[in-house]
Amino acid sequence: MKKIALVLSGCGVFDGSEIQEAVLTMLHIAKAGASYECFAPDIPQMHVLDHTTGEEMQETRNVMIEASRISRGNIKPVSQLHAKDFDAVILPGGFGAAKNLSDFAVNGAKCEVDASTLNALKEFSTLKKPAGYMCIAPAIVAHVYGSGSKVTIGNDSETASAIEQMGASHCECAVDDISYDEANNLVTTPAYMLANSISEADAGISKLVNKVMQLCA
Repeated sequence: MKKIALVLSGCGVFDGSEIQEAVLTMLHIAKAGASYECFAPDIPQMHVLDHTTGEEMQETRNVMIEASRISRGNIKPVSQLHAKDFDAVILPGGFGAAKNLSDFAVNGAKCEVDASTLNALKEFSTLKKPAGYMCIAPAIVAHVYGSGSKVTIGNDSETASAIEQMGASHCECAVDDISYDEANNLVTTPAYMLANSISEADAGISKLVNKVMQLCA
């Protein structure tokens, strides 16, 4: 049975992992006859937002503990993720990828990636193991795969420009499609960067998971 690592970034679209993207990813992995294990940085969130209003809340939360809400408690620190133990890695989106896995939301093209997350993802890159990044998560790809890596976040020109300033190559992509960087064994899809419904998000996510599973063969 193929084993996929999922890297989560909290719980909730505005300050963590996009829940629907994460759950759809889990569902398609399971339907493909594979298993998954979840990981997240064991660090404080950048901030906590009230998802009903978008307002910041005066409290602190831990990224891994929040992500465990999605994984039903079964989660480990991303520092314990080692590519040799898995066939592939997938990162759902949500602003947590740009706020907790990295500081892209604040610093754009000058962003840095959480050290433990970057180390884990670079192991997959070094071993040329398949990887899938969705929604805003491809914004950190240049840090993992270096100059020339090919990604999509859909068609948002400002985000695409920042990605290209970091050295990656951005291509526009429809919500129901994927981009495949053959040289890096890397698959990306826009998901909720473009989707207006869960069914639209699912169209690209299902293709991404299926492509990653094919690459594991």
